Amino acid sequence: MKCAIYGAGAMGTVLGAYIARAGVEIDLINRNENHISALKQDGAKIIGTTEFTQKVNALLPNEMTEKYDIIVLMTKQKDNADIVSFLKDYLKDDGVICTCQNGLPEPKIADIIGQERTLGCAIAWGATFHGNGVSELTSAPDALTFSLGAFGSGNRLNEVKALFEHMGTVVVEQNFIGARWSKLLINSAFSGLSAVTGATFGQVSKVKSSRKVAQRIMKECIDVAKAAGIVIEPVQGHKIDKLFDYKGAFKRKISFMLIPVAMKKHGKLESSMLQDLRNGKKCEIDFINGVVCEYGKKYNVPTPFNARTAEIIHGIEDGKYNIEFDNIKLYGDLFKKK
Repeated sequence: MKCAIYGAGAMGTVLGAYIARAGVEIDLINRNENHISALKQDGAKIIGTTEFTQKVNALLPNEMTEKYDIIVLMTKQKDNADIVSFLKDYLKDDGVICTCQNGLPEPKIADIIGQERTLGCAIAWGATFHGNGVSELTSAPDALTFSLGAFGSGNRLNEVKALFEHMGTVVVEQNFIGARWSKLLINSAFSGLSAVTGATFGQVSKVKSSRKVAQRIMKECIDVAKAAGIVIEPVQGHKIDKLFDYKGAFKRKISFMLIPVAMKKHGKLESSMLQDLRNGKKCEIDFINGVVCEYGKKYNVPTPFNARTAEIIHGIEDGKYNIEFDNIKLYGDLFKKK
C-alpha cells in the first residue's frame, strides 16, 4: 500500500515520524524546500512532550511520480480547490484523500474527487513547527486521539484507521459531522484566541478575561449546533457540549471553572493560525470561526463573539492590530449586549 502525507508541516511531520517509526513506508510531501532537504538529510526530529528522531521519505510536490492508495491532506484549507485537483492525478482508482484539516472541508473535497474517495479526520492534538526538519508535539502523549469518518461509502477506512493507530487512539465516528463540530468548537475558542492574543491554549484558559471570551465562543458553537440538529460528539471521553453549555448563572460559573481543567493536556499548544500570522501569512480563520458564523446565519443564531474573532484576525492580517493580549479588550462591548 502506497501512502503519503501532503502538507507535512508541524503536525504532518509528527504524524509521519510516528508512522515511519512503526516500520510503515510513507512519503512526507511539502513545498518548503529547506524543510524537505533537512528531512532527507537528518530525518524528522520530534521534540516537546516526546523526543525522537526518525528517518523518513521526504519529497517536494514536483518529485511525486507514483499514485497513492492513501493521501493524508494536512495543508491549509484556503488552497483546497487547487491542491485537491492536483492530487487527484496521484490517486489510484480506489485511493482516498483523508483530510485532517480544521473546519468542515469534506463536502468541497468530495465535489472534486467523489464522496467514496473522501475521508475526514478530526485530530485532538497539536504541534508547532520549529524549523527545518523539527516539530514540537505540544499535547500530552496520552491525548493523541483521532476521530475518523467517511463522507461517502468509506473506501480504505480500515486502512487509514490502522495507519493512524501507529500514533494514537482512533475512533471511527458514525456521527462524523458531530465529531467535526467538536473540533470546530475547540478551535473556534482556543485556536482563534491564541491567534488574537499570541498566547498558548493554556494561557488563554487561565486568564479570566480571555477565558470569558472563550466561554462565549463555545456557547455560540453549541447553540448553533443545536439549531442545526447536530449532535456534538465527545472529545477524549468528555461531553464538551454538556460541560460548557449553560442557561443560568450557576451552570455558567461551573462551565467557566472547568475550562482550564479541560485544556490542561493541551496547555502548551499554540494555534497554527498564530504561526501563520507571525510569518506574515493569511490564515484560515474563515474556515473555523467563519464557519460557525455561516451556520449561525443559516439557522438564525447570533454569533457575535465568533464574528469579532474573525474581524480581529483579519485586522491583524491587514496591519490594523498587533498580535497582543490586549486585543481581548476588543470584545468588551459584546458583553454589554443582550
